[in-house]
Amino acid sequence: MDRLAIVVPCYNEEEVLKLASEALRGVLEDLVRKEKIAEDSFIMFVNDGSRDRTWELIEEEHASHPAQVSGVKLAGNVGHQFALTAGLITAKDLSDIVISIDADLQDDVNVIEEMVDKFHAGNDIVYGVRRERKSDTFFKRTSAQAFYKLMSLMGVKTVYNHADFRLMSKRAVEEFSKYKETNLFLRGMMPLIGYKTDSVYYDRKERAAGESKYPLKKMMALAFNGISSFSVKPISLILGMGMFIIFVSLLALVYAMISYFSGHVVPGWTSLILSIWFLGGLHLLAIGMVGQYIGKIYIEVKQRPRYNIEKVITAEKAGNSRNRKGEDELEQKHI
Repeated sequence: MDRLAIVVPCYNEEEVLKLASEALRGVLEDLVRKEKIAEDSFIMFVNDGSRDRTWELIEEEHASHPAQVSGVKLAGNVGHQFALTAGLITAKDLSDIVISIDADLQDDVNVIEEMVDKFHAGNDIVYGVRRERKSDTFFKRTSAQAFYKLMSLMGVKTVYNHADFRLMSKRAVEEFSKYKETNLFLRGMMPLIGYKTDSVYYDRKERAAGESKYPLKKMMALAFNGISSFSVKPISLILGMGMFIIFVSLLALVYAMISYFSGHVVPGWTSLILSIWFLGGLHLLAIGMVGQYIGKIYIEVKQRPRYNIEKVITAEKAGNSRNRKGEDELEQKHI
């Protein structure tokens, strides 16, 4: 029977961690009872440099439920995408199936069973997809829809209304681990793996406790990172805009010449200033966009570790050889 690991990235989640642990342990026990996963399946909480008691609570949960709860402690805060990647790559050596889910319990844990069923039906990746966005504010709903449409226009393959709630087979995670880029956008990377996929649909809930770790600033940064990491169309658009302005300038030149020779020249201070401001702003936009791509290249070529794992506590199950890989191999791991 396949061993399931549920990877949960955590950043300052002390208010919700025990609730998440209880809910996910209930899911594991139910699936084990139905003989859909192995008895030694476990939850892996990934502490992303939290400043509160998140890691202490993970250790407490491990002490109370050593067979079901494990933990990964990152040496510092590296962001949700890197923390999730750390959990996925660590879990792949200890499991046959990996499911990623956030600690806030907004994603419906009840569809995990359906994910496992679709895995057994031959799918290597199963996406958790929201049915609708009625629980979101008008701004968040419209901005999210605009984001997915923009990504599609830019040629980036994503699953509409899917975040990072998904199931991956061991071989899918192994294939994902070959992608070494530093600028991570997991929602765009998963479709590149190419294995058979399916989706499950659910209604997203309100956050169980605590505050969202994805404010508007981080959401906008994630959106830009997704576009710039998978598409060069923004640069192509700048090139097209520049060519269009040159064309308009030639038309303006023809008009100016005709006006000059016909004697209808009227000095236009306002139009001149507006033109200067417009072209100056366009130049700055173009330079900034190109600079962002150059900055990404600069970060990639340095090939620094994406994260540093300070400590791993593994789920303990007597007689299980996979658990005896232990902390000696996993502690102080740099990837």
